[in-house]
Amino acid sequence: MDVVFLSRIQFALTSMFHYIYPPLSIGLGLVLVIVEGMYIKTKNPLYKTITKFWVKVFALTFALGVATGLVQVFGFGTNWARYSRFVGDVFGSALAAEGIFAFFLEAGFLGVMLFGWEKVSAKMHYLATILVTLGAHFSAIWIVVANSWMQTPTAYKIVGTGEDAKAIVTDFWGMIFNPTSVDRVIHVVLGCWVAGSCLVLSVSAYYFIKKIHLPFARVSMKIGLITTLITLVLQLISADSTARGVAKNQPSKFAAMEGVYETKPGTPITLFGWVDEKNEKVVGVQIPKMLSLLTSRDLETPVTGFDQIPKDERPPIQLTFQSYHIMVMMWGLMVLAAGLGFFFWWKKKLEKSKWTLRLLMISVLFPQIANQVGWITAEVGRQPWIVYGLLKTVDGVSKSIQAPQVVGSIIMFIVIYCLLFGLFIFLLDRKIKHGPVEGGENDDAIYQNLAPSIPGDK
Repeated sequence: MDVVFLSRIQFALTSMFHYIYPPLSIGLGLVLVIVEGMYIKTKNPLYKTITKFWVKVFALTFALGVATGLVQVFGFGTNWARYSRFVGDVFGSALAAEGIFAFFLEAGFLGVMLFGWEKVSAKMHYLATILVTLGAHFSAIWIVVANSWMQTPTAYKIVGTGEDAKAIVTDFWGMIFNPTSVDRVIHVVLGCWVAGSCLVLSVSAYYFIKKIHLPFARVSMKIGLITTLITLVLQLISADSTARGVAKNQPSKFAAMEGVYETKPGTPITLFGWVDEKNEKVVGVQIPKMLSLLTSRDLETPVTGFDQIPKDERPPIQLTFQSYHIMVMMWGLMVLAAGLGFFFWWKKKLEKSKWTLRLLMISVLFPQIANQVGWITAEVGRQPWIVYGLLKTVDGVSKSIQAPQVVGSIIMFIVIYCLLFGLFIFLLDRKIKHGPVEGGENDDAIYQNLAPSIPGDK
């Protein structure tokens, strides 16, 4: 294996492990803002209890997100020095904005959110929760903006030649609002929201199955179901806009996502299948003309296929195709789980529907899988370019590193990340099983005299 391939494996490993945590913290941030807002409005102590519980889970995911994110920054310098030199001016602008708009907010108010319950007023604490949540969102926004520039670079000029060539920003706002940034930011944030909401559904379903913390679970389930369903509808709209943008700006990636080899009128869409790369065709279930309709709103407009793309500029087609279709399948499973949950909740039969509760309990996995394969689709589909149309991946790797060094680092990361993930699961499981109980309190103490005011409880 060469250094380029190994470095790509290393960065994929660190990125995918890191991406377990930010979506959870961003999504839980939205839930915290909703629940604590309900507490501010109603003064119902149950909402405060719910907020305190999810703040603890938020803190766990936030801490691991920060720790694992730092590794990627070092990876740019160690493995991708030539790439870092080429995009340093662009990434420097975006990452500086992230530091100002995200980290300052989070660092300034995280302590108040975690430990300020009895030290500041309720409204001041709520403001801290809002600002920490905004900071988490700003962090995602600036990272996605920087990545979107790699997908569709604009507002730049190239200075220098050869090894000294680099991209310099000519219009800061033009760089931010590049052709794909808005669509991708919206899609990523919605993916984060549904990840946090599904975690709420999973924990609530677990409490229903165990018949513990029921007032807590009823309110959390209601919020989780409504938030999840609204987000999934918005995500469908976002996905349509994002996919059309990919078809316009990155035709090779779109051809790989949909398995389009031949450019012809009335391009069919493949619901699921297998790419036969040797014979350049896709074997699967197709709907005639549907891809043309979805892409251009016309049944006959052809979608660009690989017959118009040079072979040395094609991404790994099978991996891109399957990753994209798994992402779509996960969206369908989330709709199924949340839809069934909402139906039985509306009929006041959810607590008795064990199979629906079990589906909701495992639904926490669906957005995680969708986020991971969505990232694979975006990044692998861009190949062979690390900056689309400007710098190929093979030209972005550091010259000084050797294959055994990268292999050693991969092994080290696997061991450390397995330990970290095991610790995360242990602590999360411990918090969930402990429930919303504080100090020497028990369920009776927490919920005493609250039952008449709990929505949905009788």
